[in-house]
Amino acid sequence: MEPPREIRLVRAEKRLAVTFADGTEAVLPAEYLRVESPSAEVQGHSPEQKVTVAGKRAVGISGIEPVGHYAIRILFDDGHDSGIYSWDYLARLAAEREERWAGYLAALAAGGLSREPPRRH
Repeated sequence: MEPPREIRLVRAEKRLAVTFADGTEAVLPAEYLRVESPSAEVQGHSPEQKVTVAGKRAVGISGIEPVGHYAIRILFDDGHDSGIYSWDYLARLAAEREERWAGYLAALAAGGLSREPPRRH
């Protein structure tokens, strides 16, 4: 897949705006990108090992780094930075956003988990 025409971090809105090579545009919230991180920490090594990441409603993106000519690494303000988001994966996240998000919300509910960050005492 060709690199996107533009990847823009909208820090104030905690979103990543992507214009793909074919002109398709997507705005991907930081929380969605974080809970769908392609890292082994989140995805595991098989679909059965995928982790439901809770408490990330307030997560932001502190930076983006290029990885060769095929991907970016997203640096989240919760310290997570091990996911490599290929152009194909970003396009899949954009195309499957509604389905993936609904699945995530269902997994949270099934696990008795919340999108809200844990309270600090």
